[in-house]
Amino acid sequence: MKRYAVAAAALALTLTLPTAAQAAVQPAVPAPVSAVAPQVLPIGVAVGALPLAVEDRTGYQRTSFRHWNAGDVPADGCNTRAEVLLAEAVVYPEIGPGCTLTGGVWWSYYDEREVTPAGALDIDHMVPLAEAWDSGASAWTPARREAYANDQGQQASLVAVTARSNRSKADQDPAEWLPPSADALCRYGAEWTATKLRWGLAVDEAERDRLLDIAAGCGGTDVEFTPAP
Repeated sequence: MKRYAVAAAALALTLTLPTAAQAAVQPAVPAPVSAVAPQVLPIGVAVGALPLAVEDRTGYQRTSFRHWNAGDVPADGCNTRAEVLLAEAVVYPEIGPGCTLTGGVWWSYYDEREVTPAGALDIDHMVPLAEAWDSGASAWTPARREAYANDQGQQASLVAVTARSNRSKADQDPAEWLPPSADALCRYGAEWTATKLRWGLAVDEAERDRLLDIAAGCGGTDVEFTPAP
């Protein structure tokens, strides 16, 4: 299910509802069925399912991953960044011309901070673009890299956090960087693992070992992911 449903629902309210007579003669349209069901694994099992490979950054350029694009709802005039902010708002902002966001409040779970305004936030790729390249995305088509960079099909893929925490993380994996809040550790480990499983990305040995260390201290934590189309 797409994460950005708020704007789509608002647009739907502007449509004219059919009369009872029209509804009676219109054939029922079955709801779309997802071709791939979400998978849920205990965190230790999920980490063990990640393929192991040596990372290679040869040829990486950030421009190889086109973002931010028109998002999941192109008609709303908001790009992916804005759609993620709207989806994650704790207090919903006002939306102005050009999808300018005014007001609003967000929660950055990396460092447990309440954040406002929208401009104080970065949208973090849970698995950074450079790390994705290292781990298998170098072999993808440009269209698939764009889909990855704008992925709202799984909530963990993109997350609104303080600019400071995102820039501290940069392109580092869990062997090199973890959120400053201890309470964020299990969630972060699970969401990193879920993102790599969703996109079929590999881990290197140091990364795998750190994820296993996290999993050992996070009993009862599940990893939920849906393989990307």
